[in-house]
Amino acid sequence: MERRQFIKTGLAGAAAASTMSLATPAIAQDIRQWKMVTAWPKNLPGPGVAAQMLADRITALSGGRIEVKLFAAGELVPGNGVFDAVSEGTAELYHAVPAYWGSKSKGILMFGSQPFGLRADEQVGWLTHGGGQELYDEMYGRFNLKPFLCGNSGPQWQGWFKNEINSVEDLKGLKFRTTGLASEMCAKLGMAVQAMGGRDMFQALQSGALDAGEFIGPWSDSALGFHQVAKNYYWPGVGEPSSAEECAVNANVYSELPDDLKAAVSLACESLYNPVWTEYTTKHALALKKLVDDEGVQVKKLPNDIIEAMGTAAEEVISDLREDDDELVKRIAESFVAYRDSVGRYMVYADNGQMNARASVLKY
Repeated sequence: MERRQFIKTGLAGAAAASTMSLATPAIAQDIRQWKMVTAWPKNLPGPGVAAQMLADRITALSGGRIEVKLFAAGELVPGNGVFDAVSEGTAELYHAVPAYWGSKSKGILMFGSQPFGLRADEQVGWLTHGGGQELYDEMYGRFNLKPFLCGNSGPQWQGWFKNEINSVEDLKGLKFRTTGLASEMCAKLGMAVQAMGGRDMFQALQSGALDAGEFIGPWSDSALGFHQVAKNYYWPGVGEPSSAEECAVNANVYSELPDDLKAAVSLACESLYNPVWTEYTTKHALALKKLVDDEGVQVKKLPNDIIEAMGTAAEEVISDLREDDDELVKRIAESFVAYRDSVGRYMVYADNGQMNARASVLKY
């Protein structure tokens, strides 16, 4: 009996050892080493931190079968070159925002932020329940990319102004940094819009090449030092009620993954959306208090006539997209408008009602 048990155990152990000796090299060979390029300085509070979180999460959720190494802006390619780098296969994936890729197609801009558009939760709602993801995939498929949302800054600010603005007339000729569809809205009001990275924006404000500009919000903005060169900080950031961060993977690379690794990449992106968004919200609030208390920043509300003029300009921007020559851009714009109008009518009673009620009784 004992001899039989020994033989049984010994054979099983030998088989297991044989299997391990064969499997170990196969597993090692199955490890994929991916390069992630980003539009951000390394570990920039907000998007730079989120990019590293995503790289680490894909590695973890894949069980180490995808090893993601992050290259910050300028380390492998410039920040504004990450879209092309991944499309062409120089890197496997990137972390950036759709607002940077308007030169590829204006339809892309809809997936990141829209003037007077969707909040962070509504943006996910549109993609998940309103048909937006299918349109997102179709648009990026033109460029050999598979896109995912993977975070959101929440409401952005109208930005840093060297001088006060009191009327729409004050905007005319104003040299202003912004991106995406907000650029077109501002241009319709006579602003001289420029696109540039955060560090370049600081230098341009310092030198006088810019009169004003917006980047993200208090947490990220304070890390870049904008308060050192412009003290007037305006809200609300109607150009970007939210700003989605995205990950795009080279479509050929993604299609070759087994289903479980495709799910790992998708889940890594999806599972980071709320943690990234809520970190922004929490740290923006703390950073704003410090900017006001310690740095002398003046928080100011946009005059109502400016908000109204921006709203009119924003509707013109969206109307132009609904009449675009590109049939896909028109479908994206129509889908966005239908979702915005539907959820917007509901939010009057839901979130808007709750926030207004809270603000009316809480006095700070």
